[in-house]
Amino acid sequence: MIEYIQAHQAGFWIALGFLLLAVEVLITGFSTIVLLFAGLGAVATGLLIMAGILPQTWLAGIATFGISTGVLSALLWGPMKRFQDKSEPQNKQSSDFVGLEFVCNSDISLTQPGSHKYSGITWKVEIDTDTGLDQIANGTPVVVSEVNVGLFKVKPKIV
Repeated sequence: MIEYIQAHQAGFWIALGFLLLAVEVLITGFSTIVLLFAGLGAVATGLLIMAGILPQTWLAGIATFGISTGVLSALLWGPMKRFQDKSEPQNKQSSDFVGLEFVCNSDISLTQPGSHKYSGITWKVEIDTDTGLDQIANGTPVVVSEVNVGLFKVKPKIV
């Protein structure tokens, strides 16, 4: 087995690279990008040996693996970091309920939310803080401005 690996070092480095990439994707889910860089470095080393640019020795393979991993890390760190930072969740989700109009059936204040039964669900009703109001009186027509799980944020309807 050792003799086979010694005679086929390019295949060894490429297989090691794909193994590291598979572990990064399947087990860690891209949570550590170190294995990604190491896998790419190993594949690059195998390709350089296969192309005949590097001699088929362990010293050349290990040195090139370390250097290529470092170079690829330096080149790809910024783009990978920006890629990870872009997936921030949005605070305000769009919904078909935004724009729904109804009449308040109780007084609502910033400290005392109300409720409204709609579509078989009793929704908690709060005043949208963007309105600048402290309370909305019973019987006031309101419009839903934001929806969260089980919550309508409302503001008075402008007639």
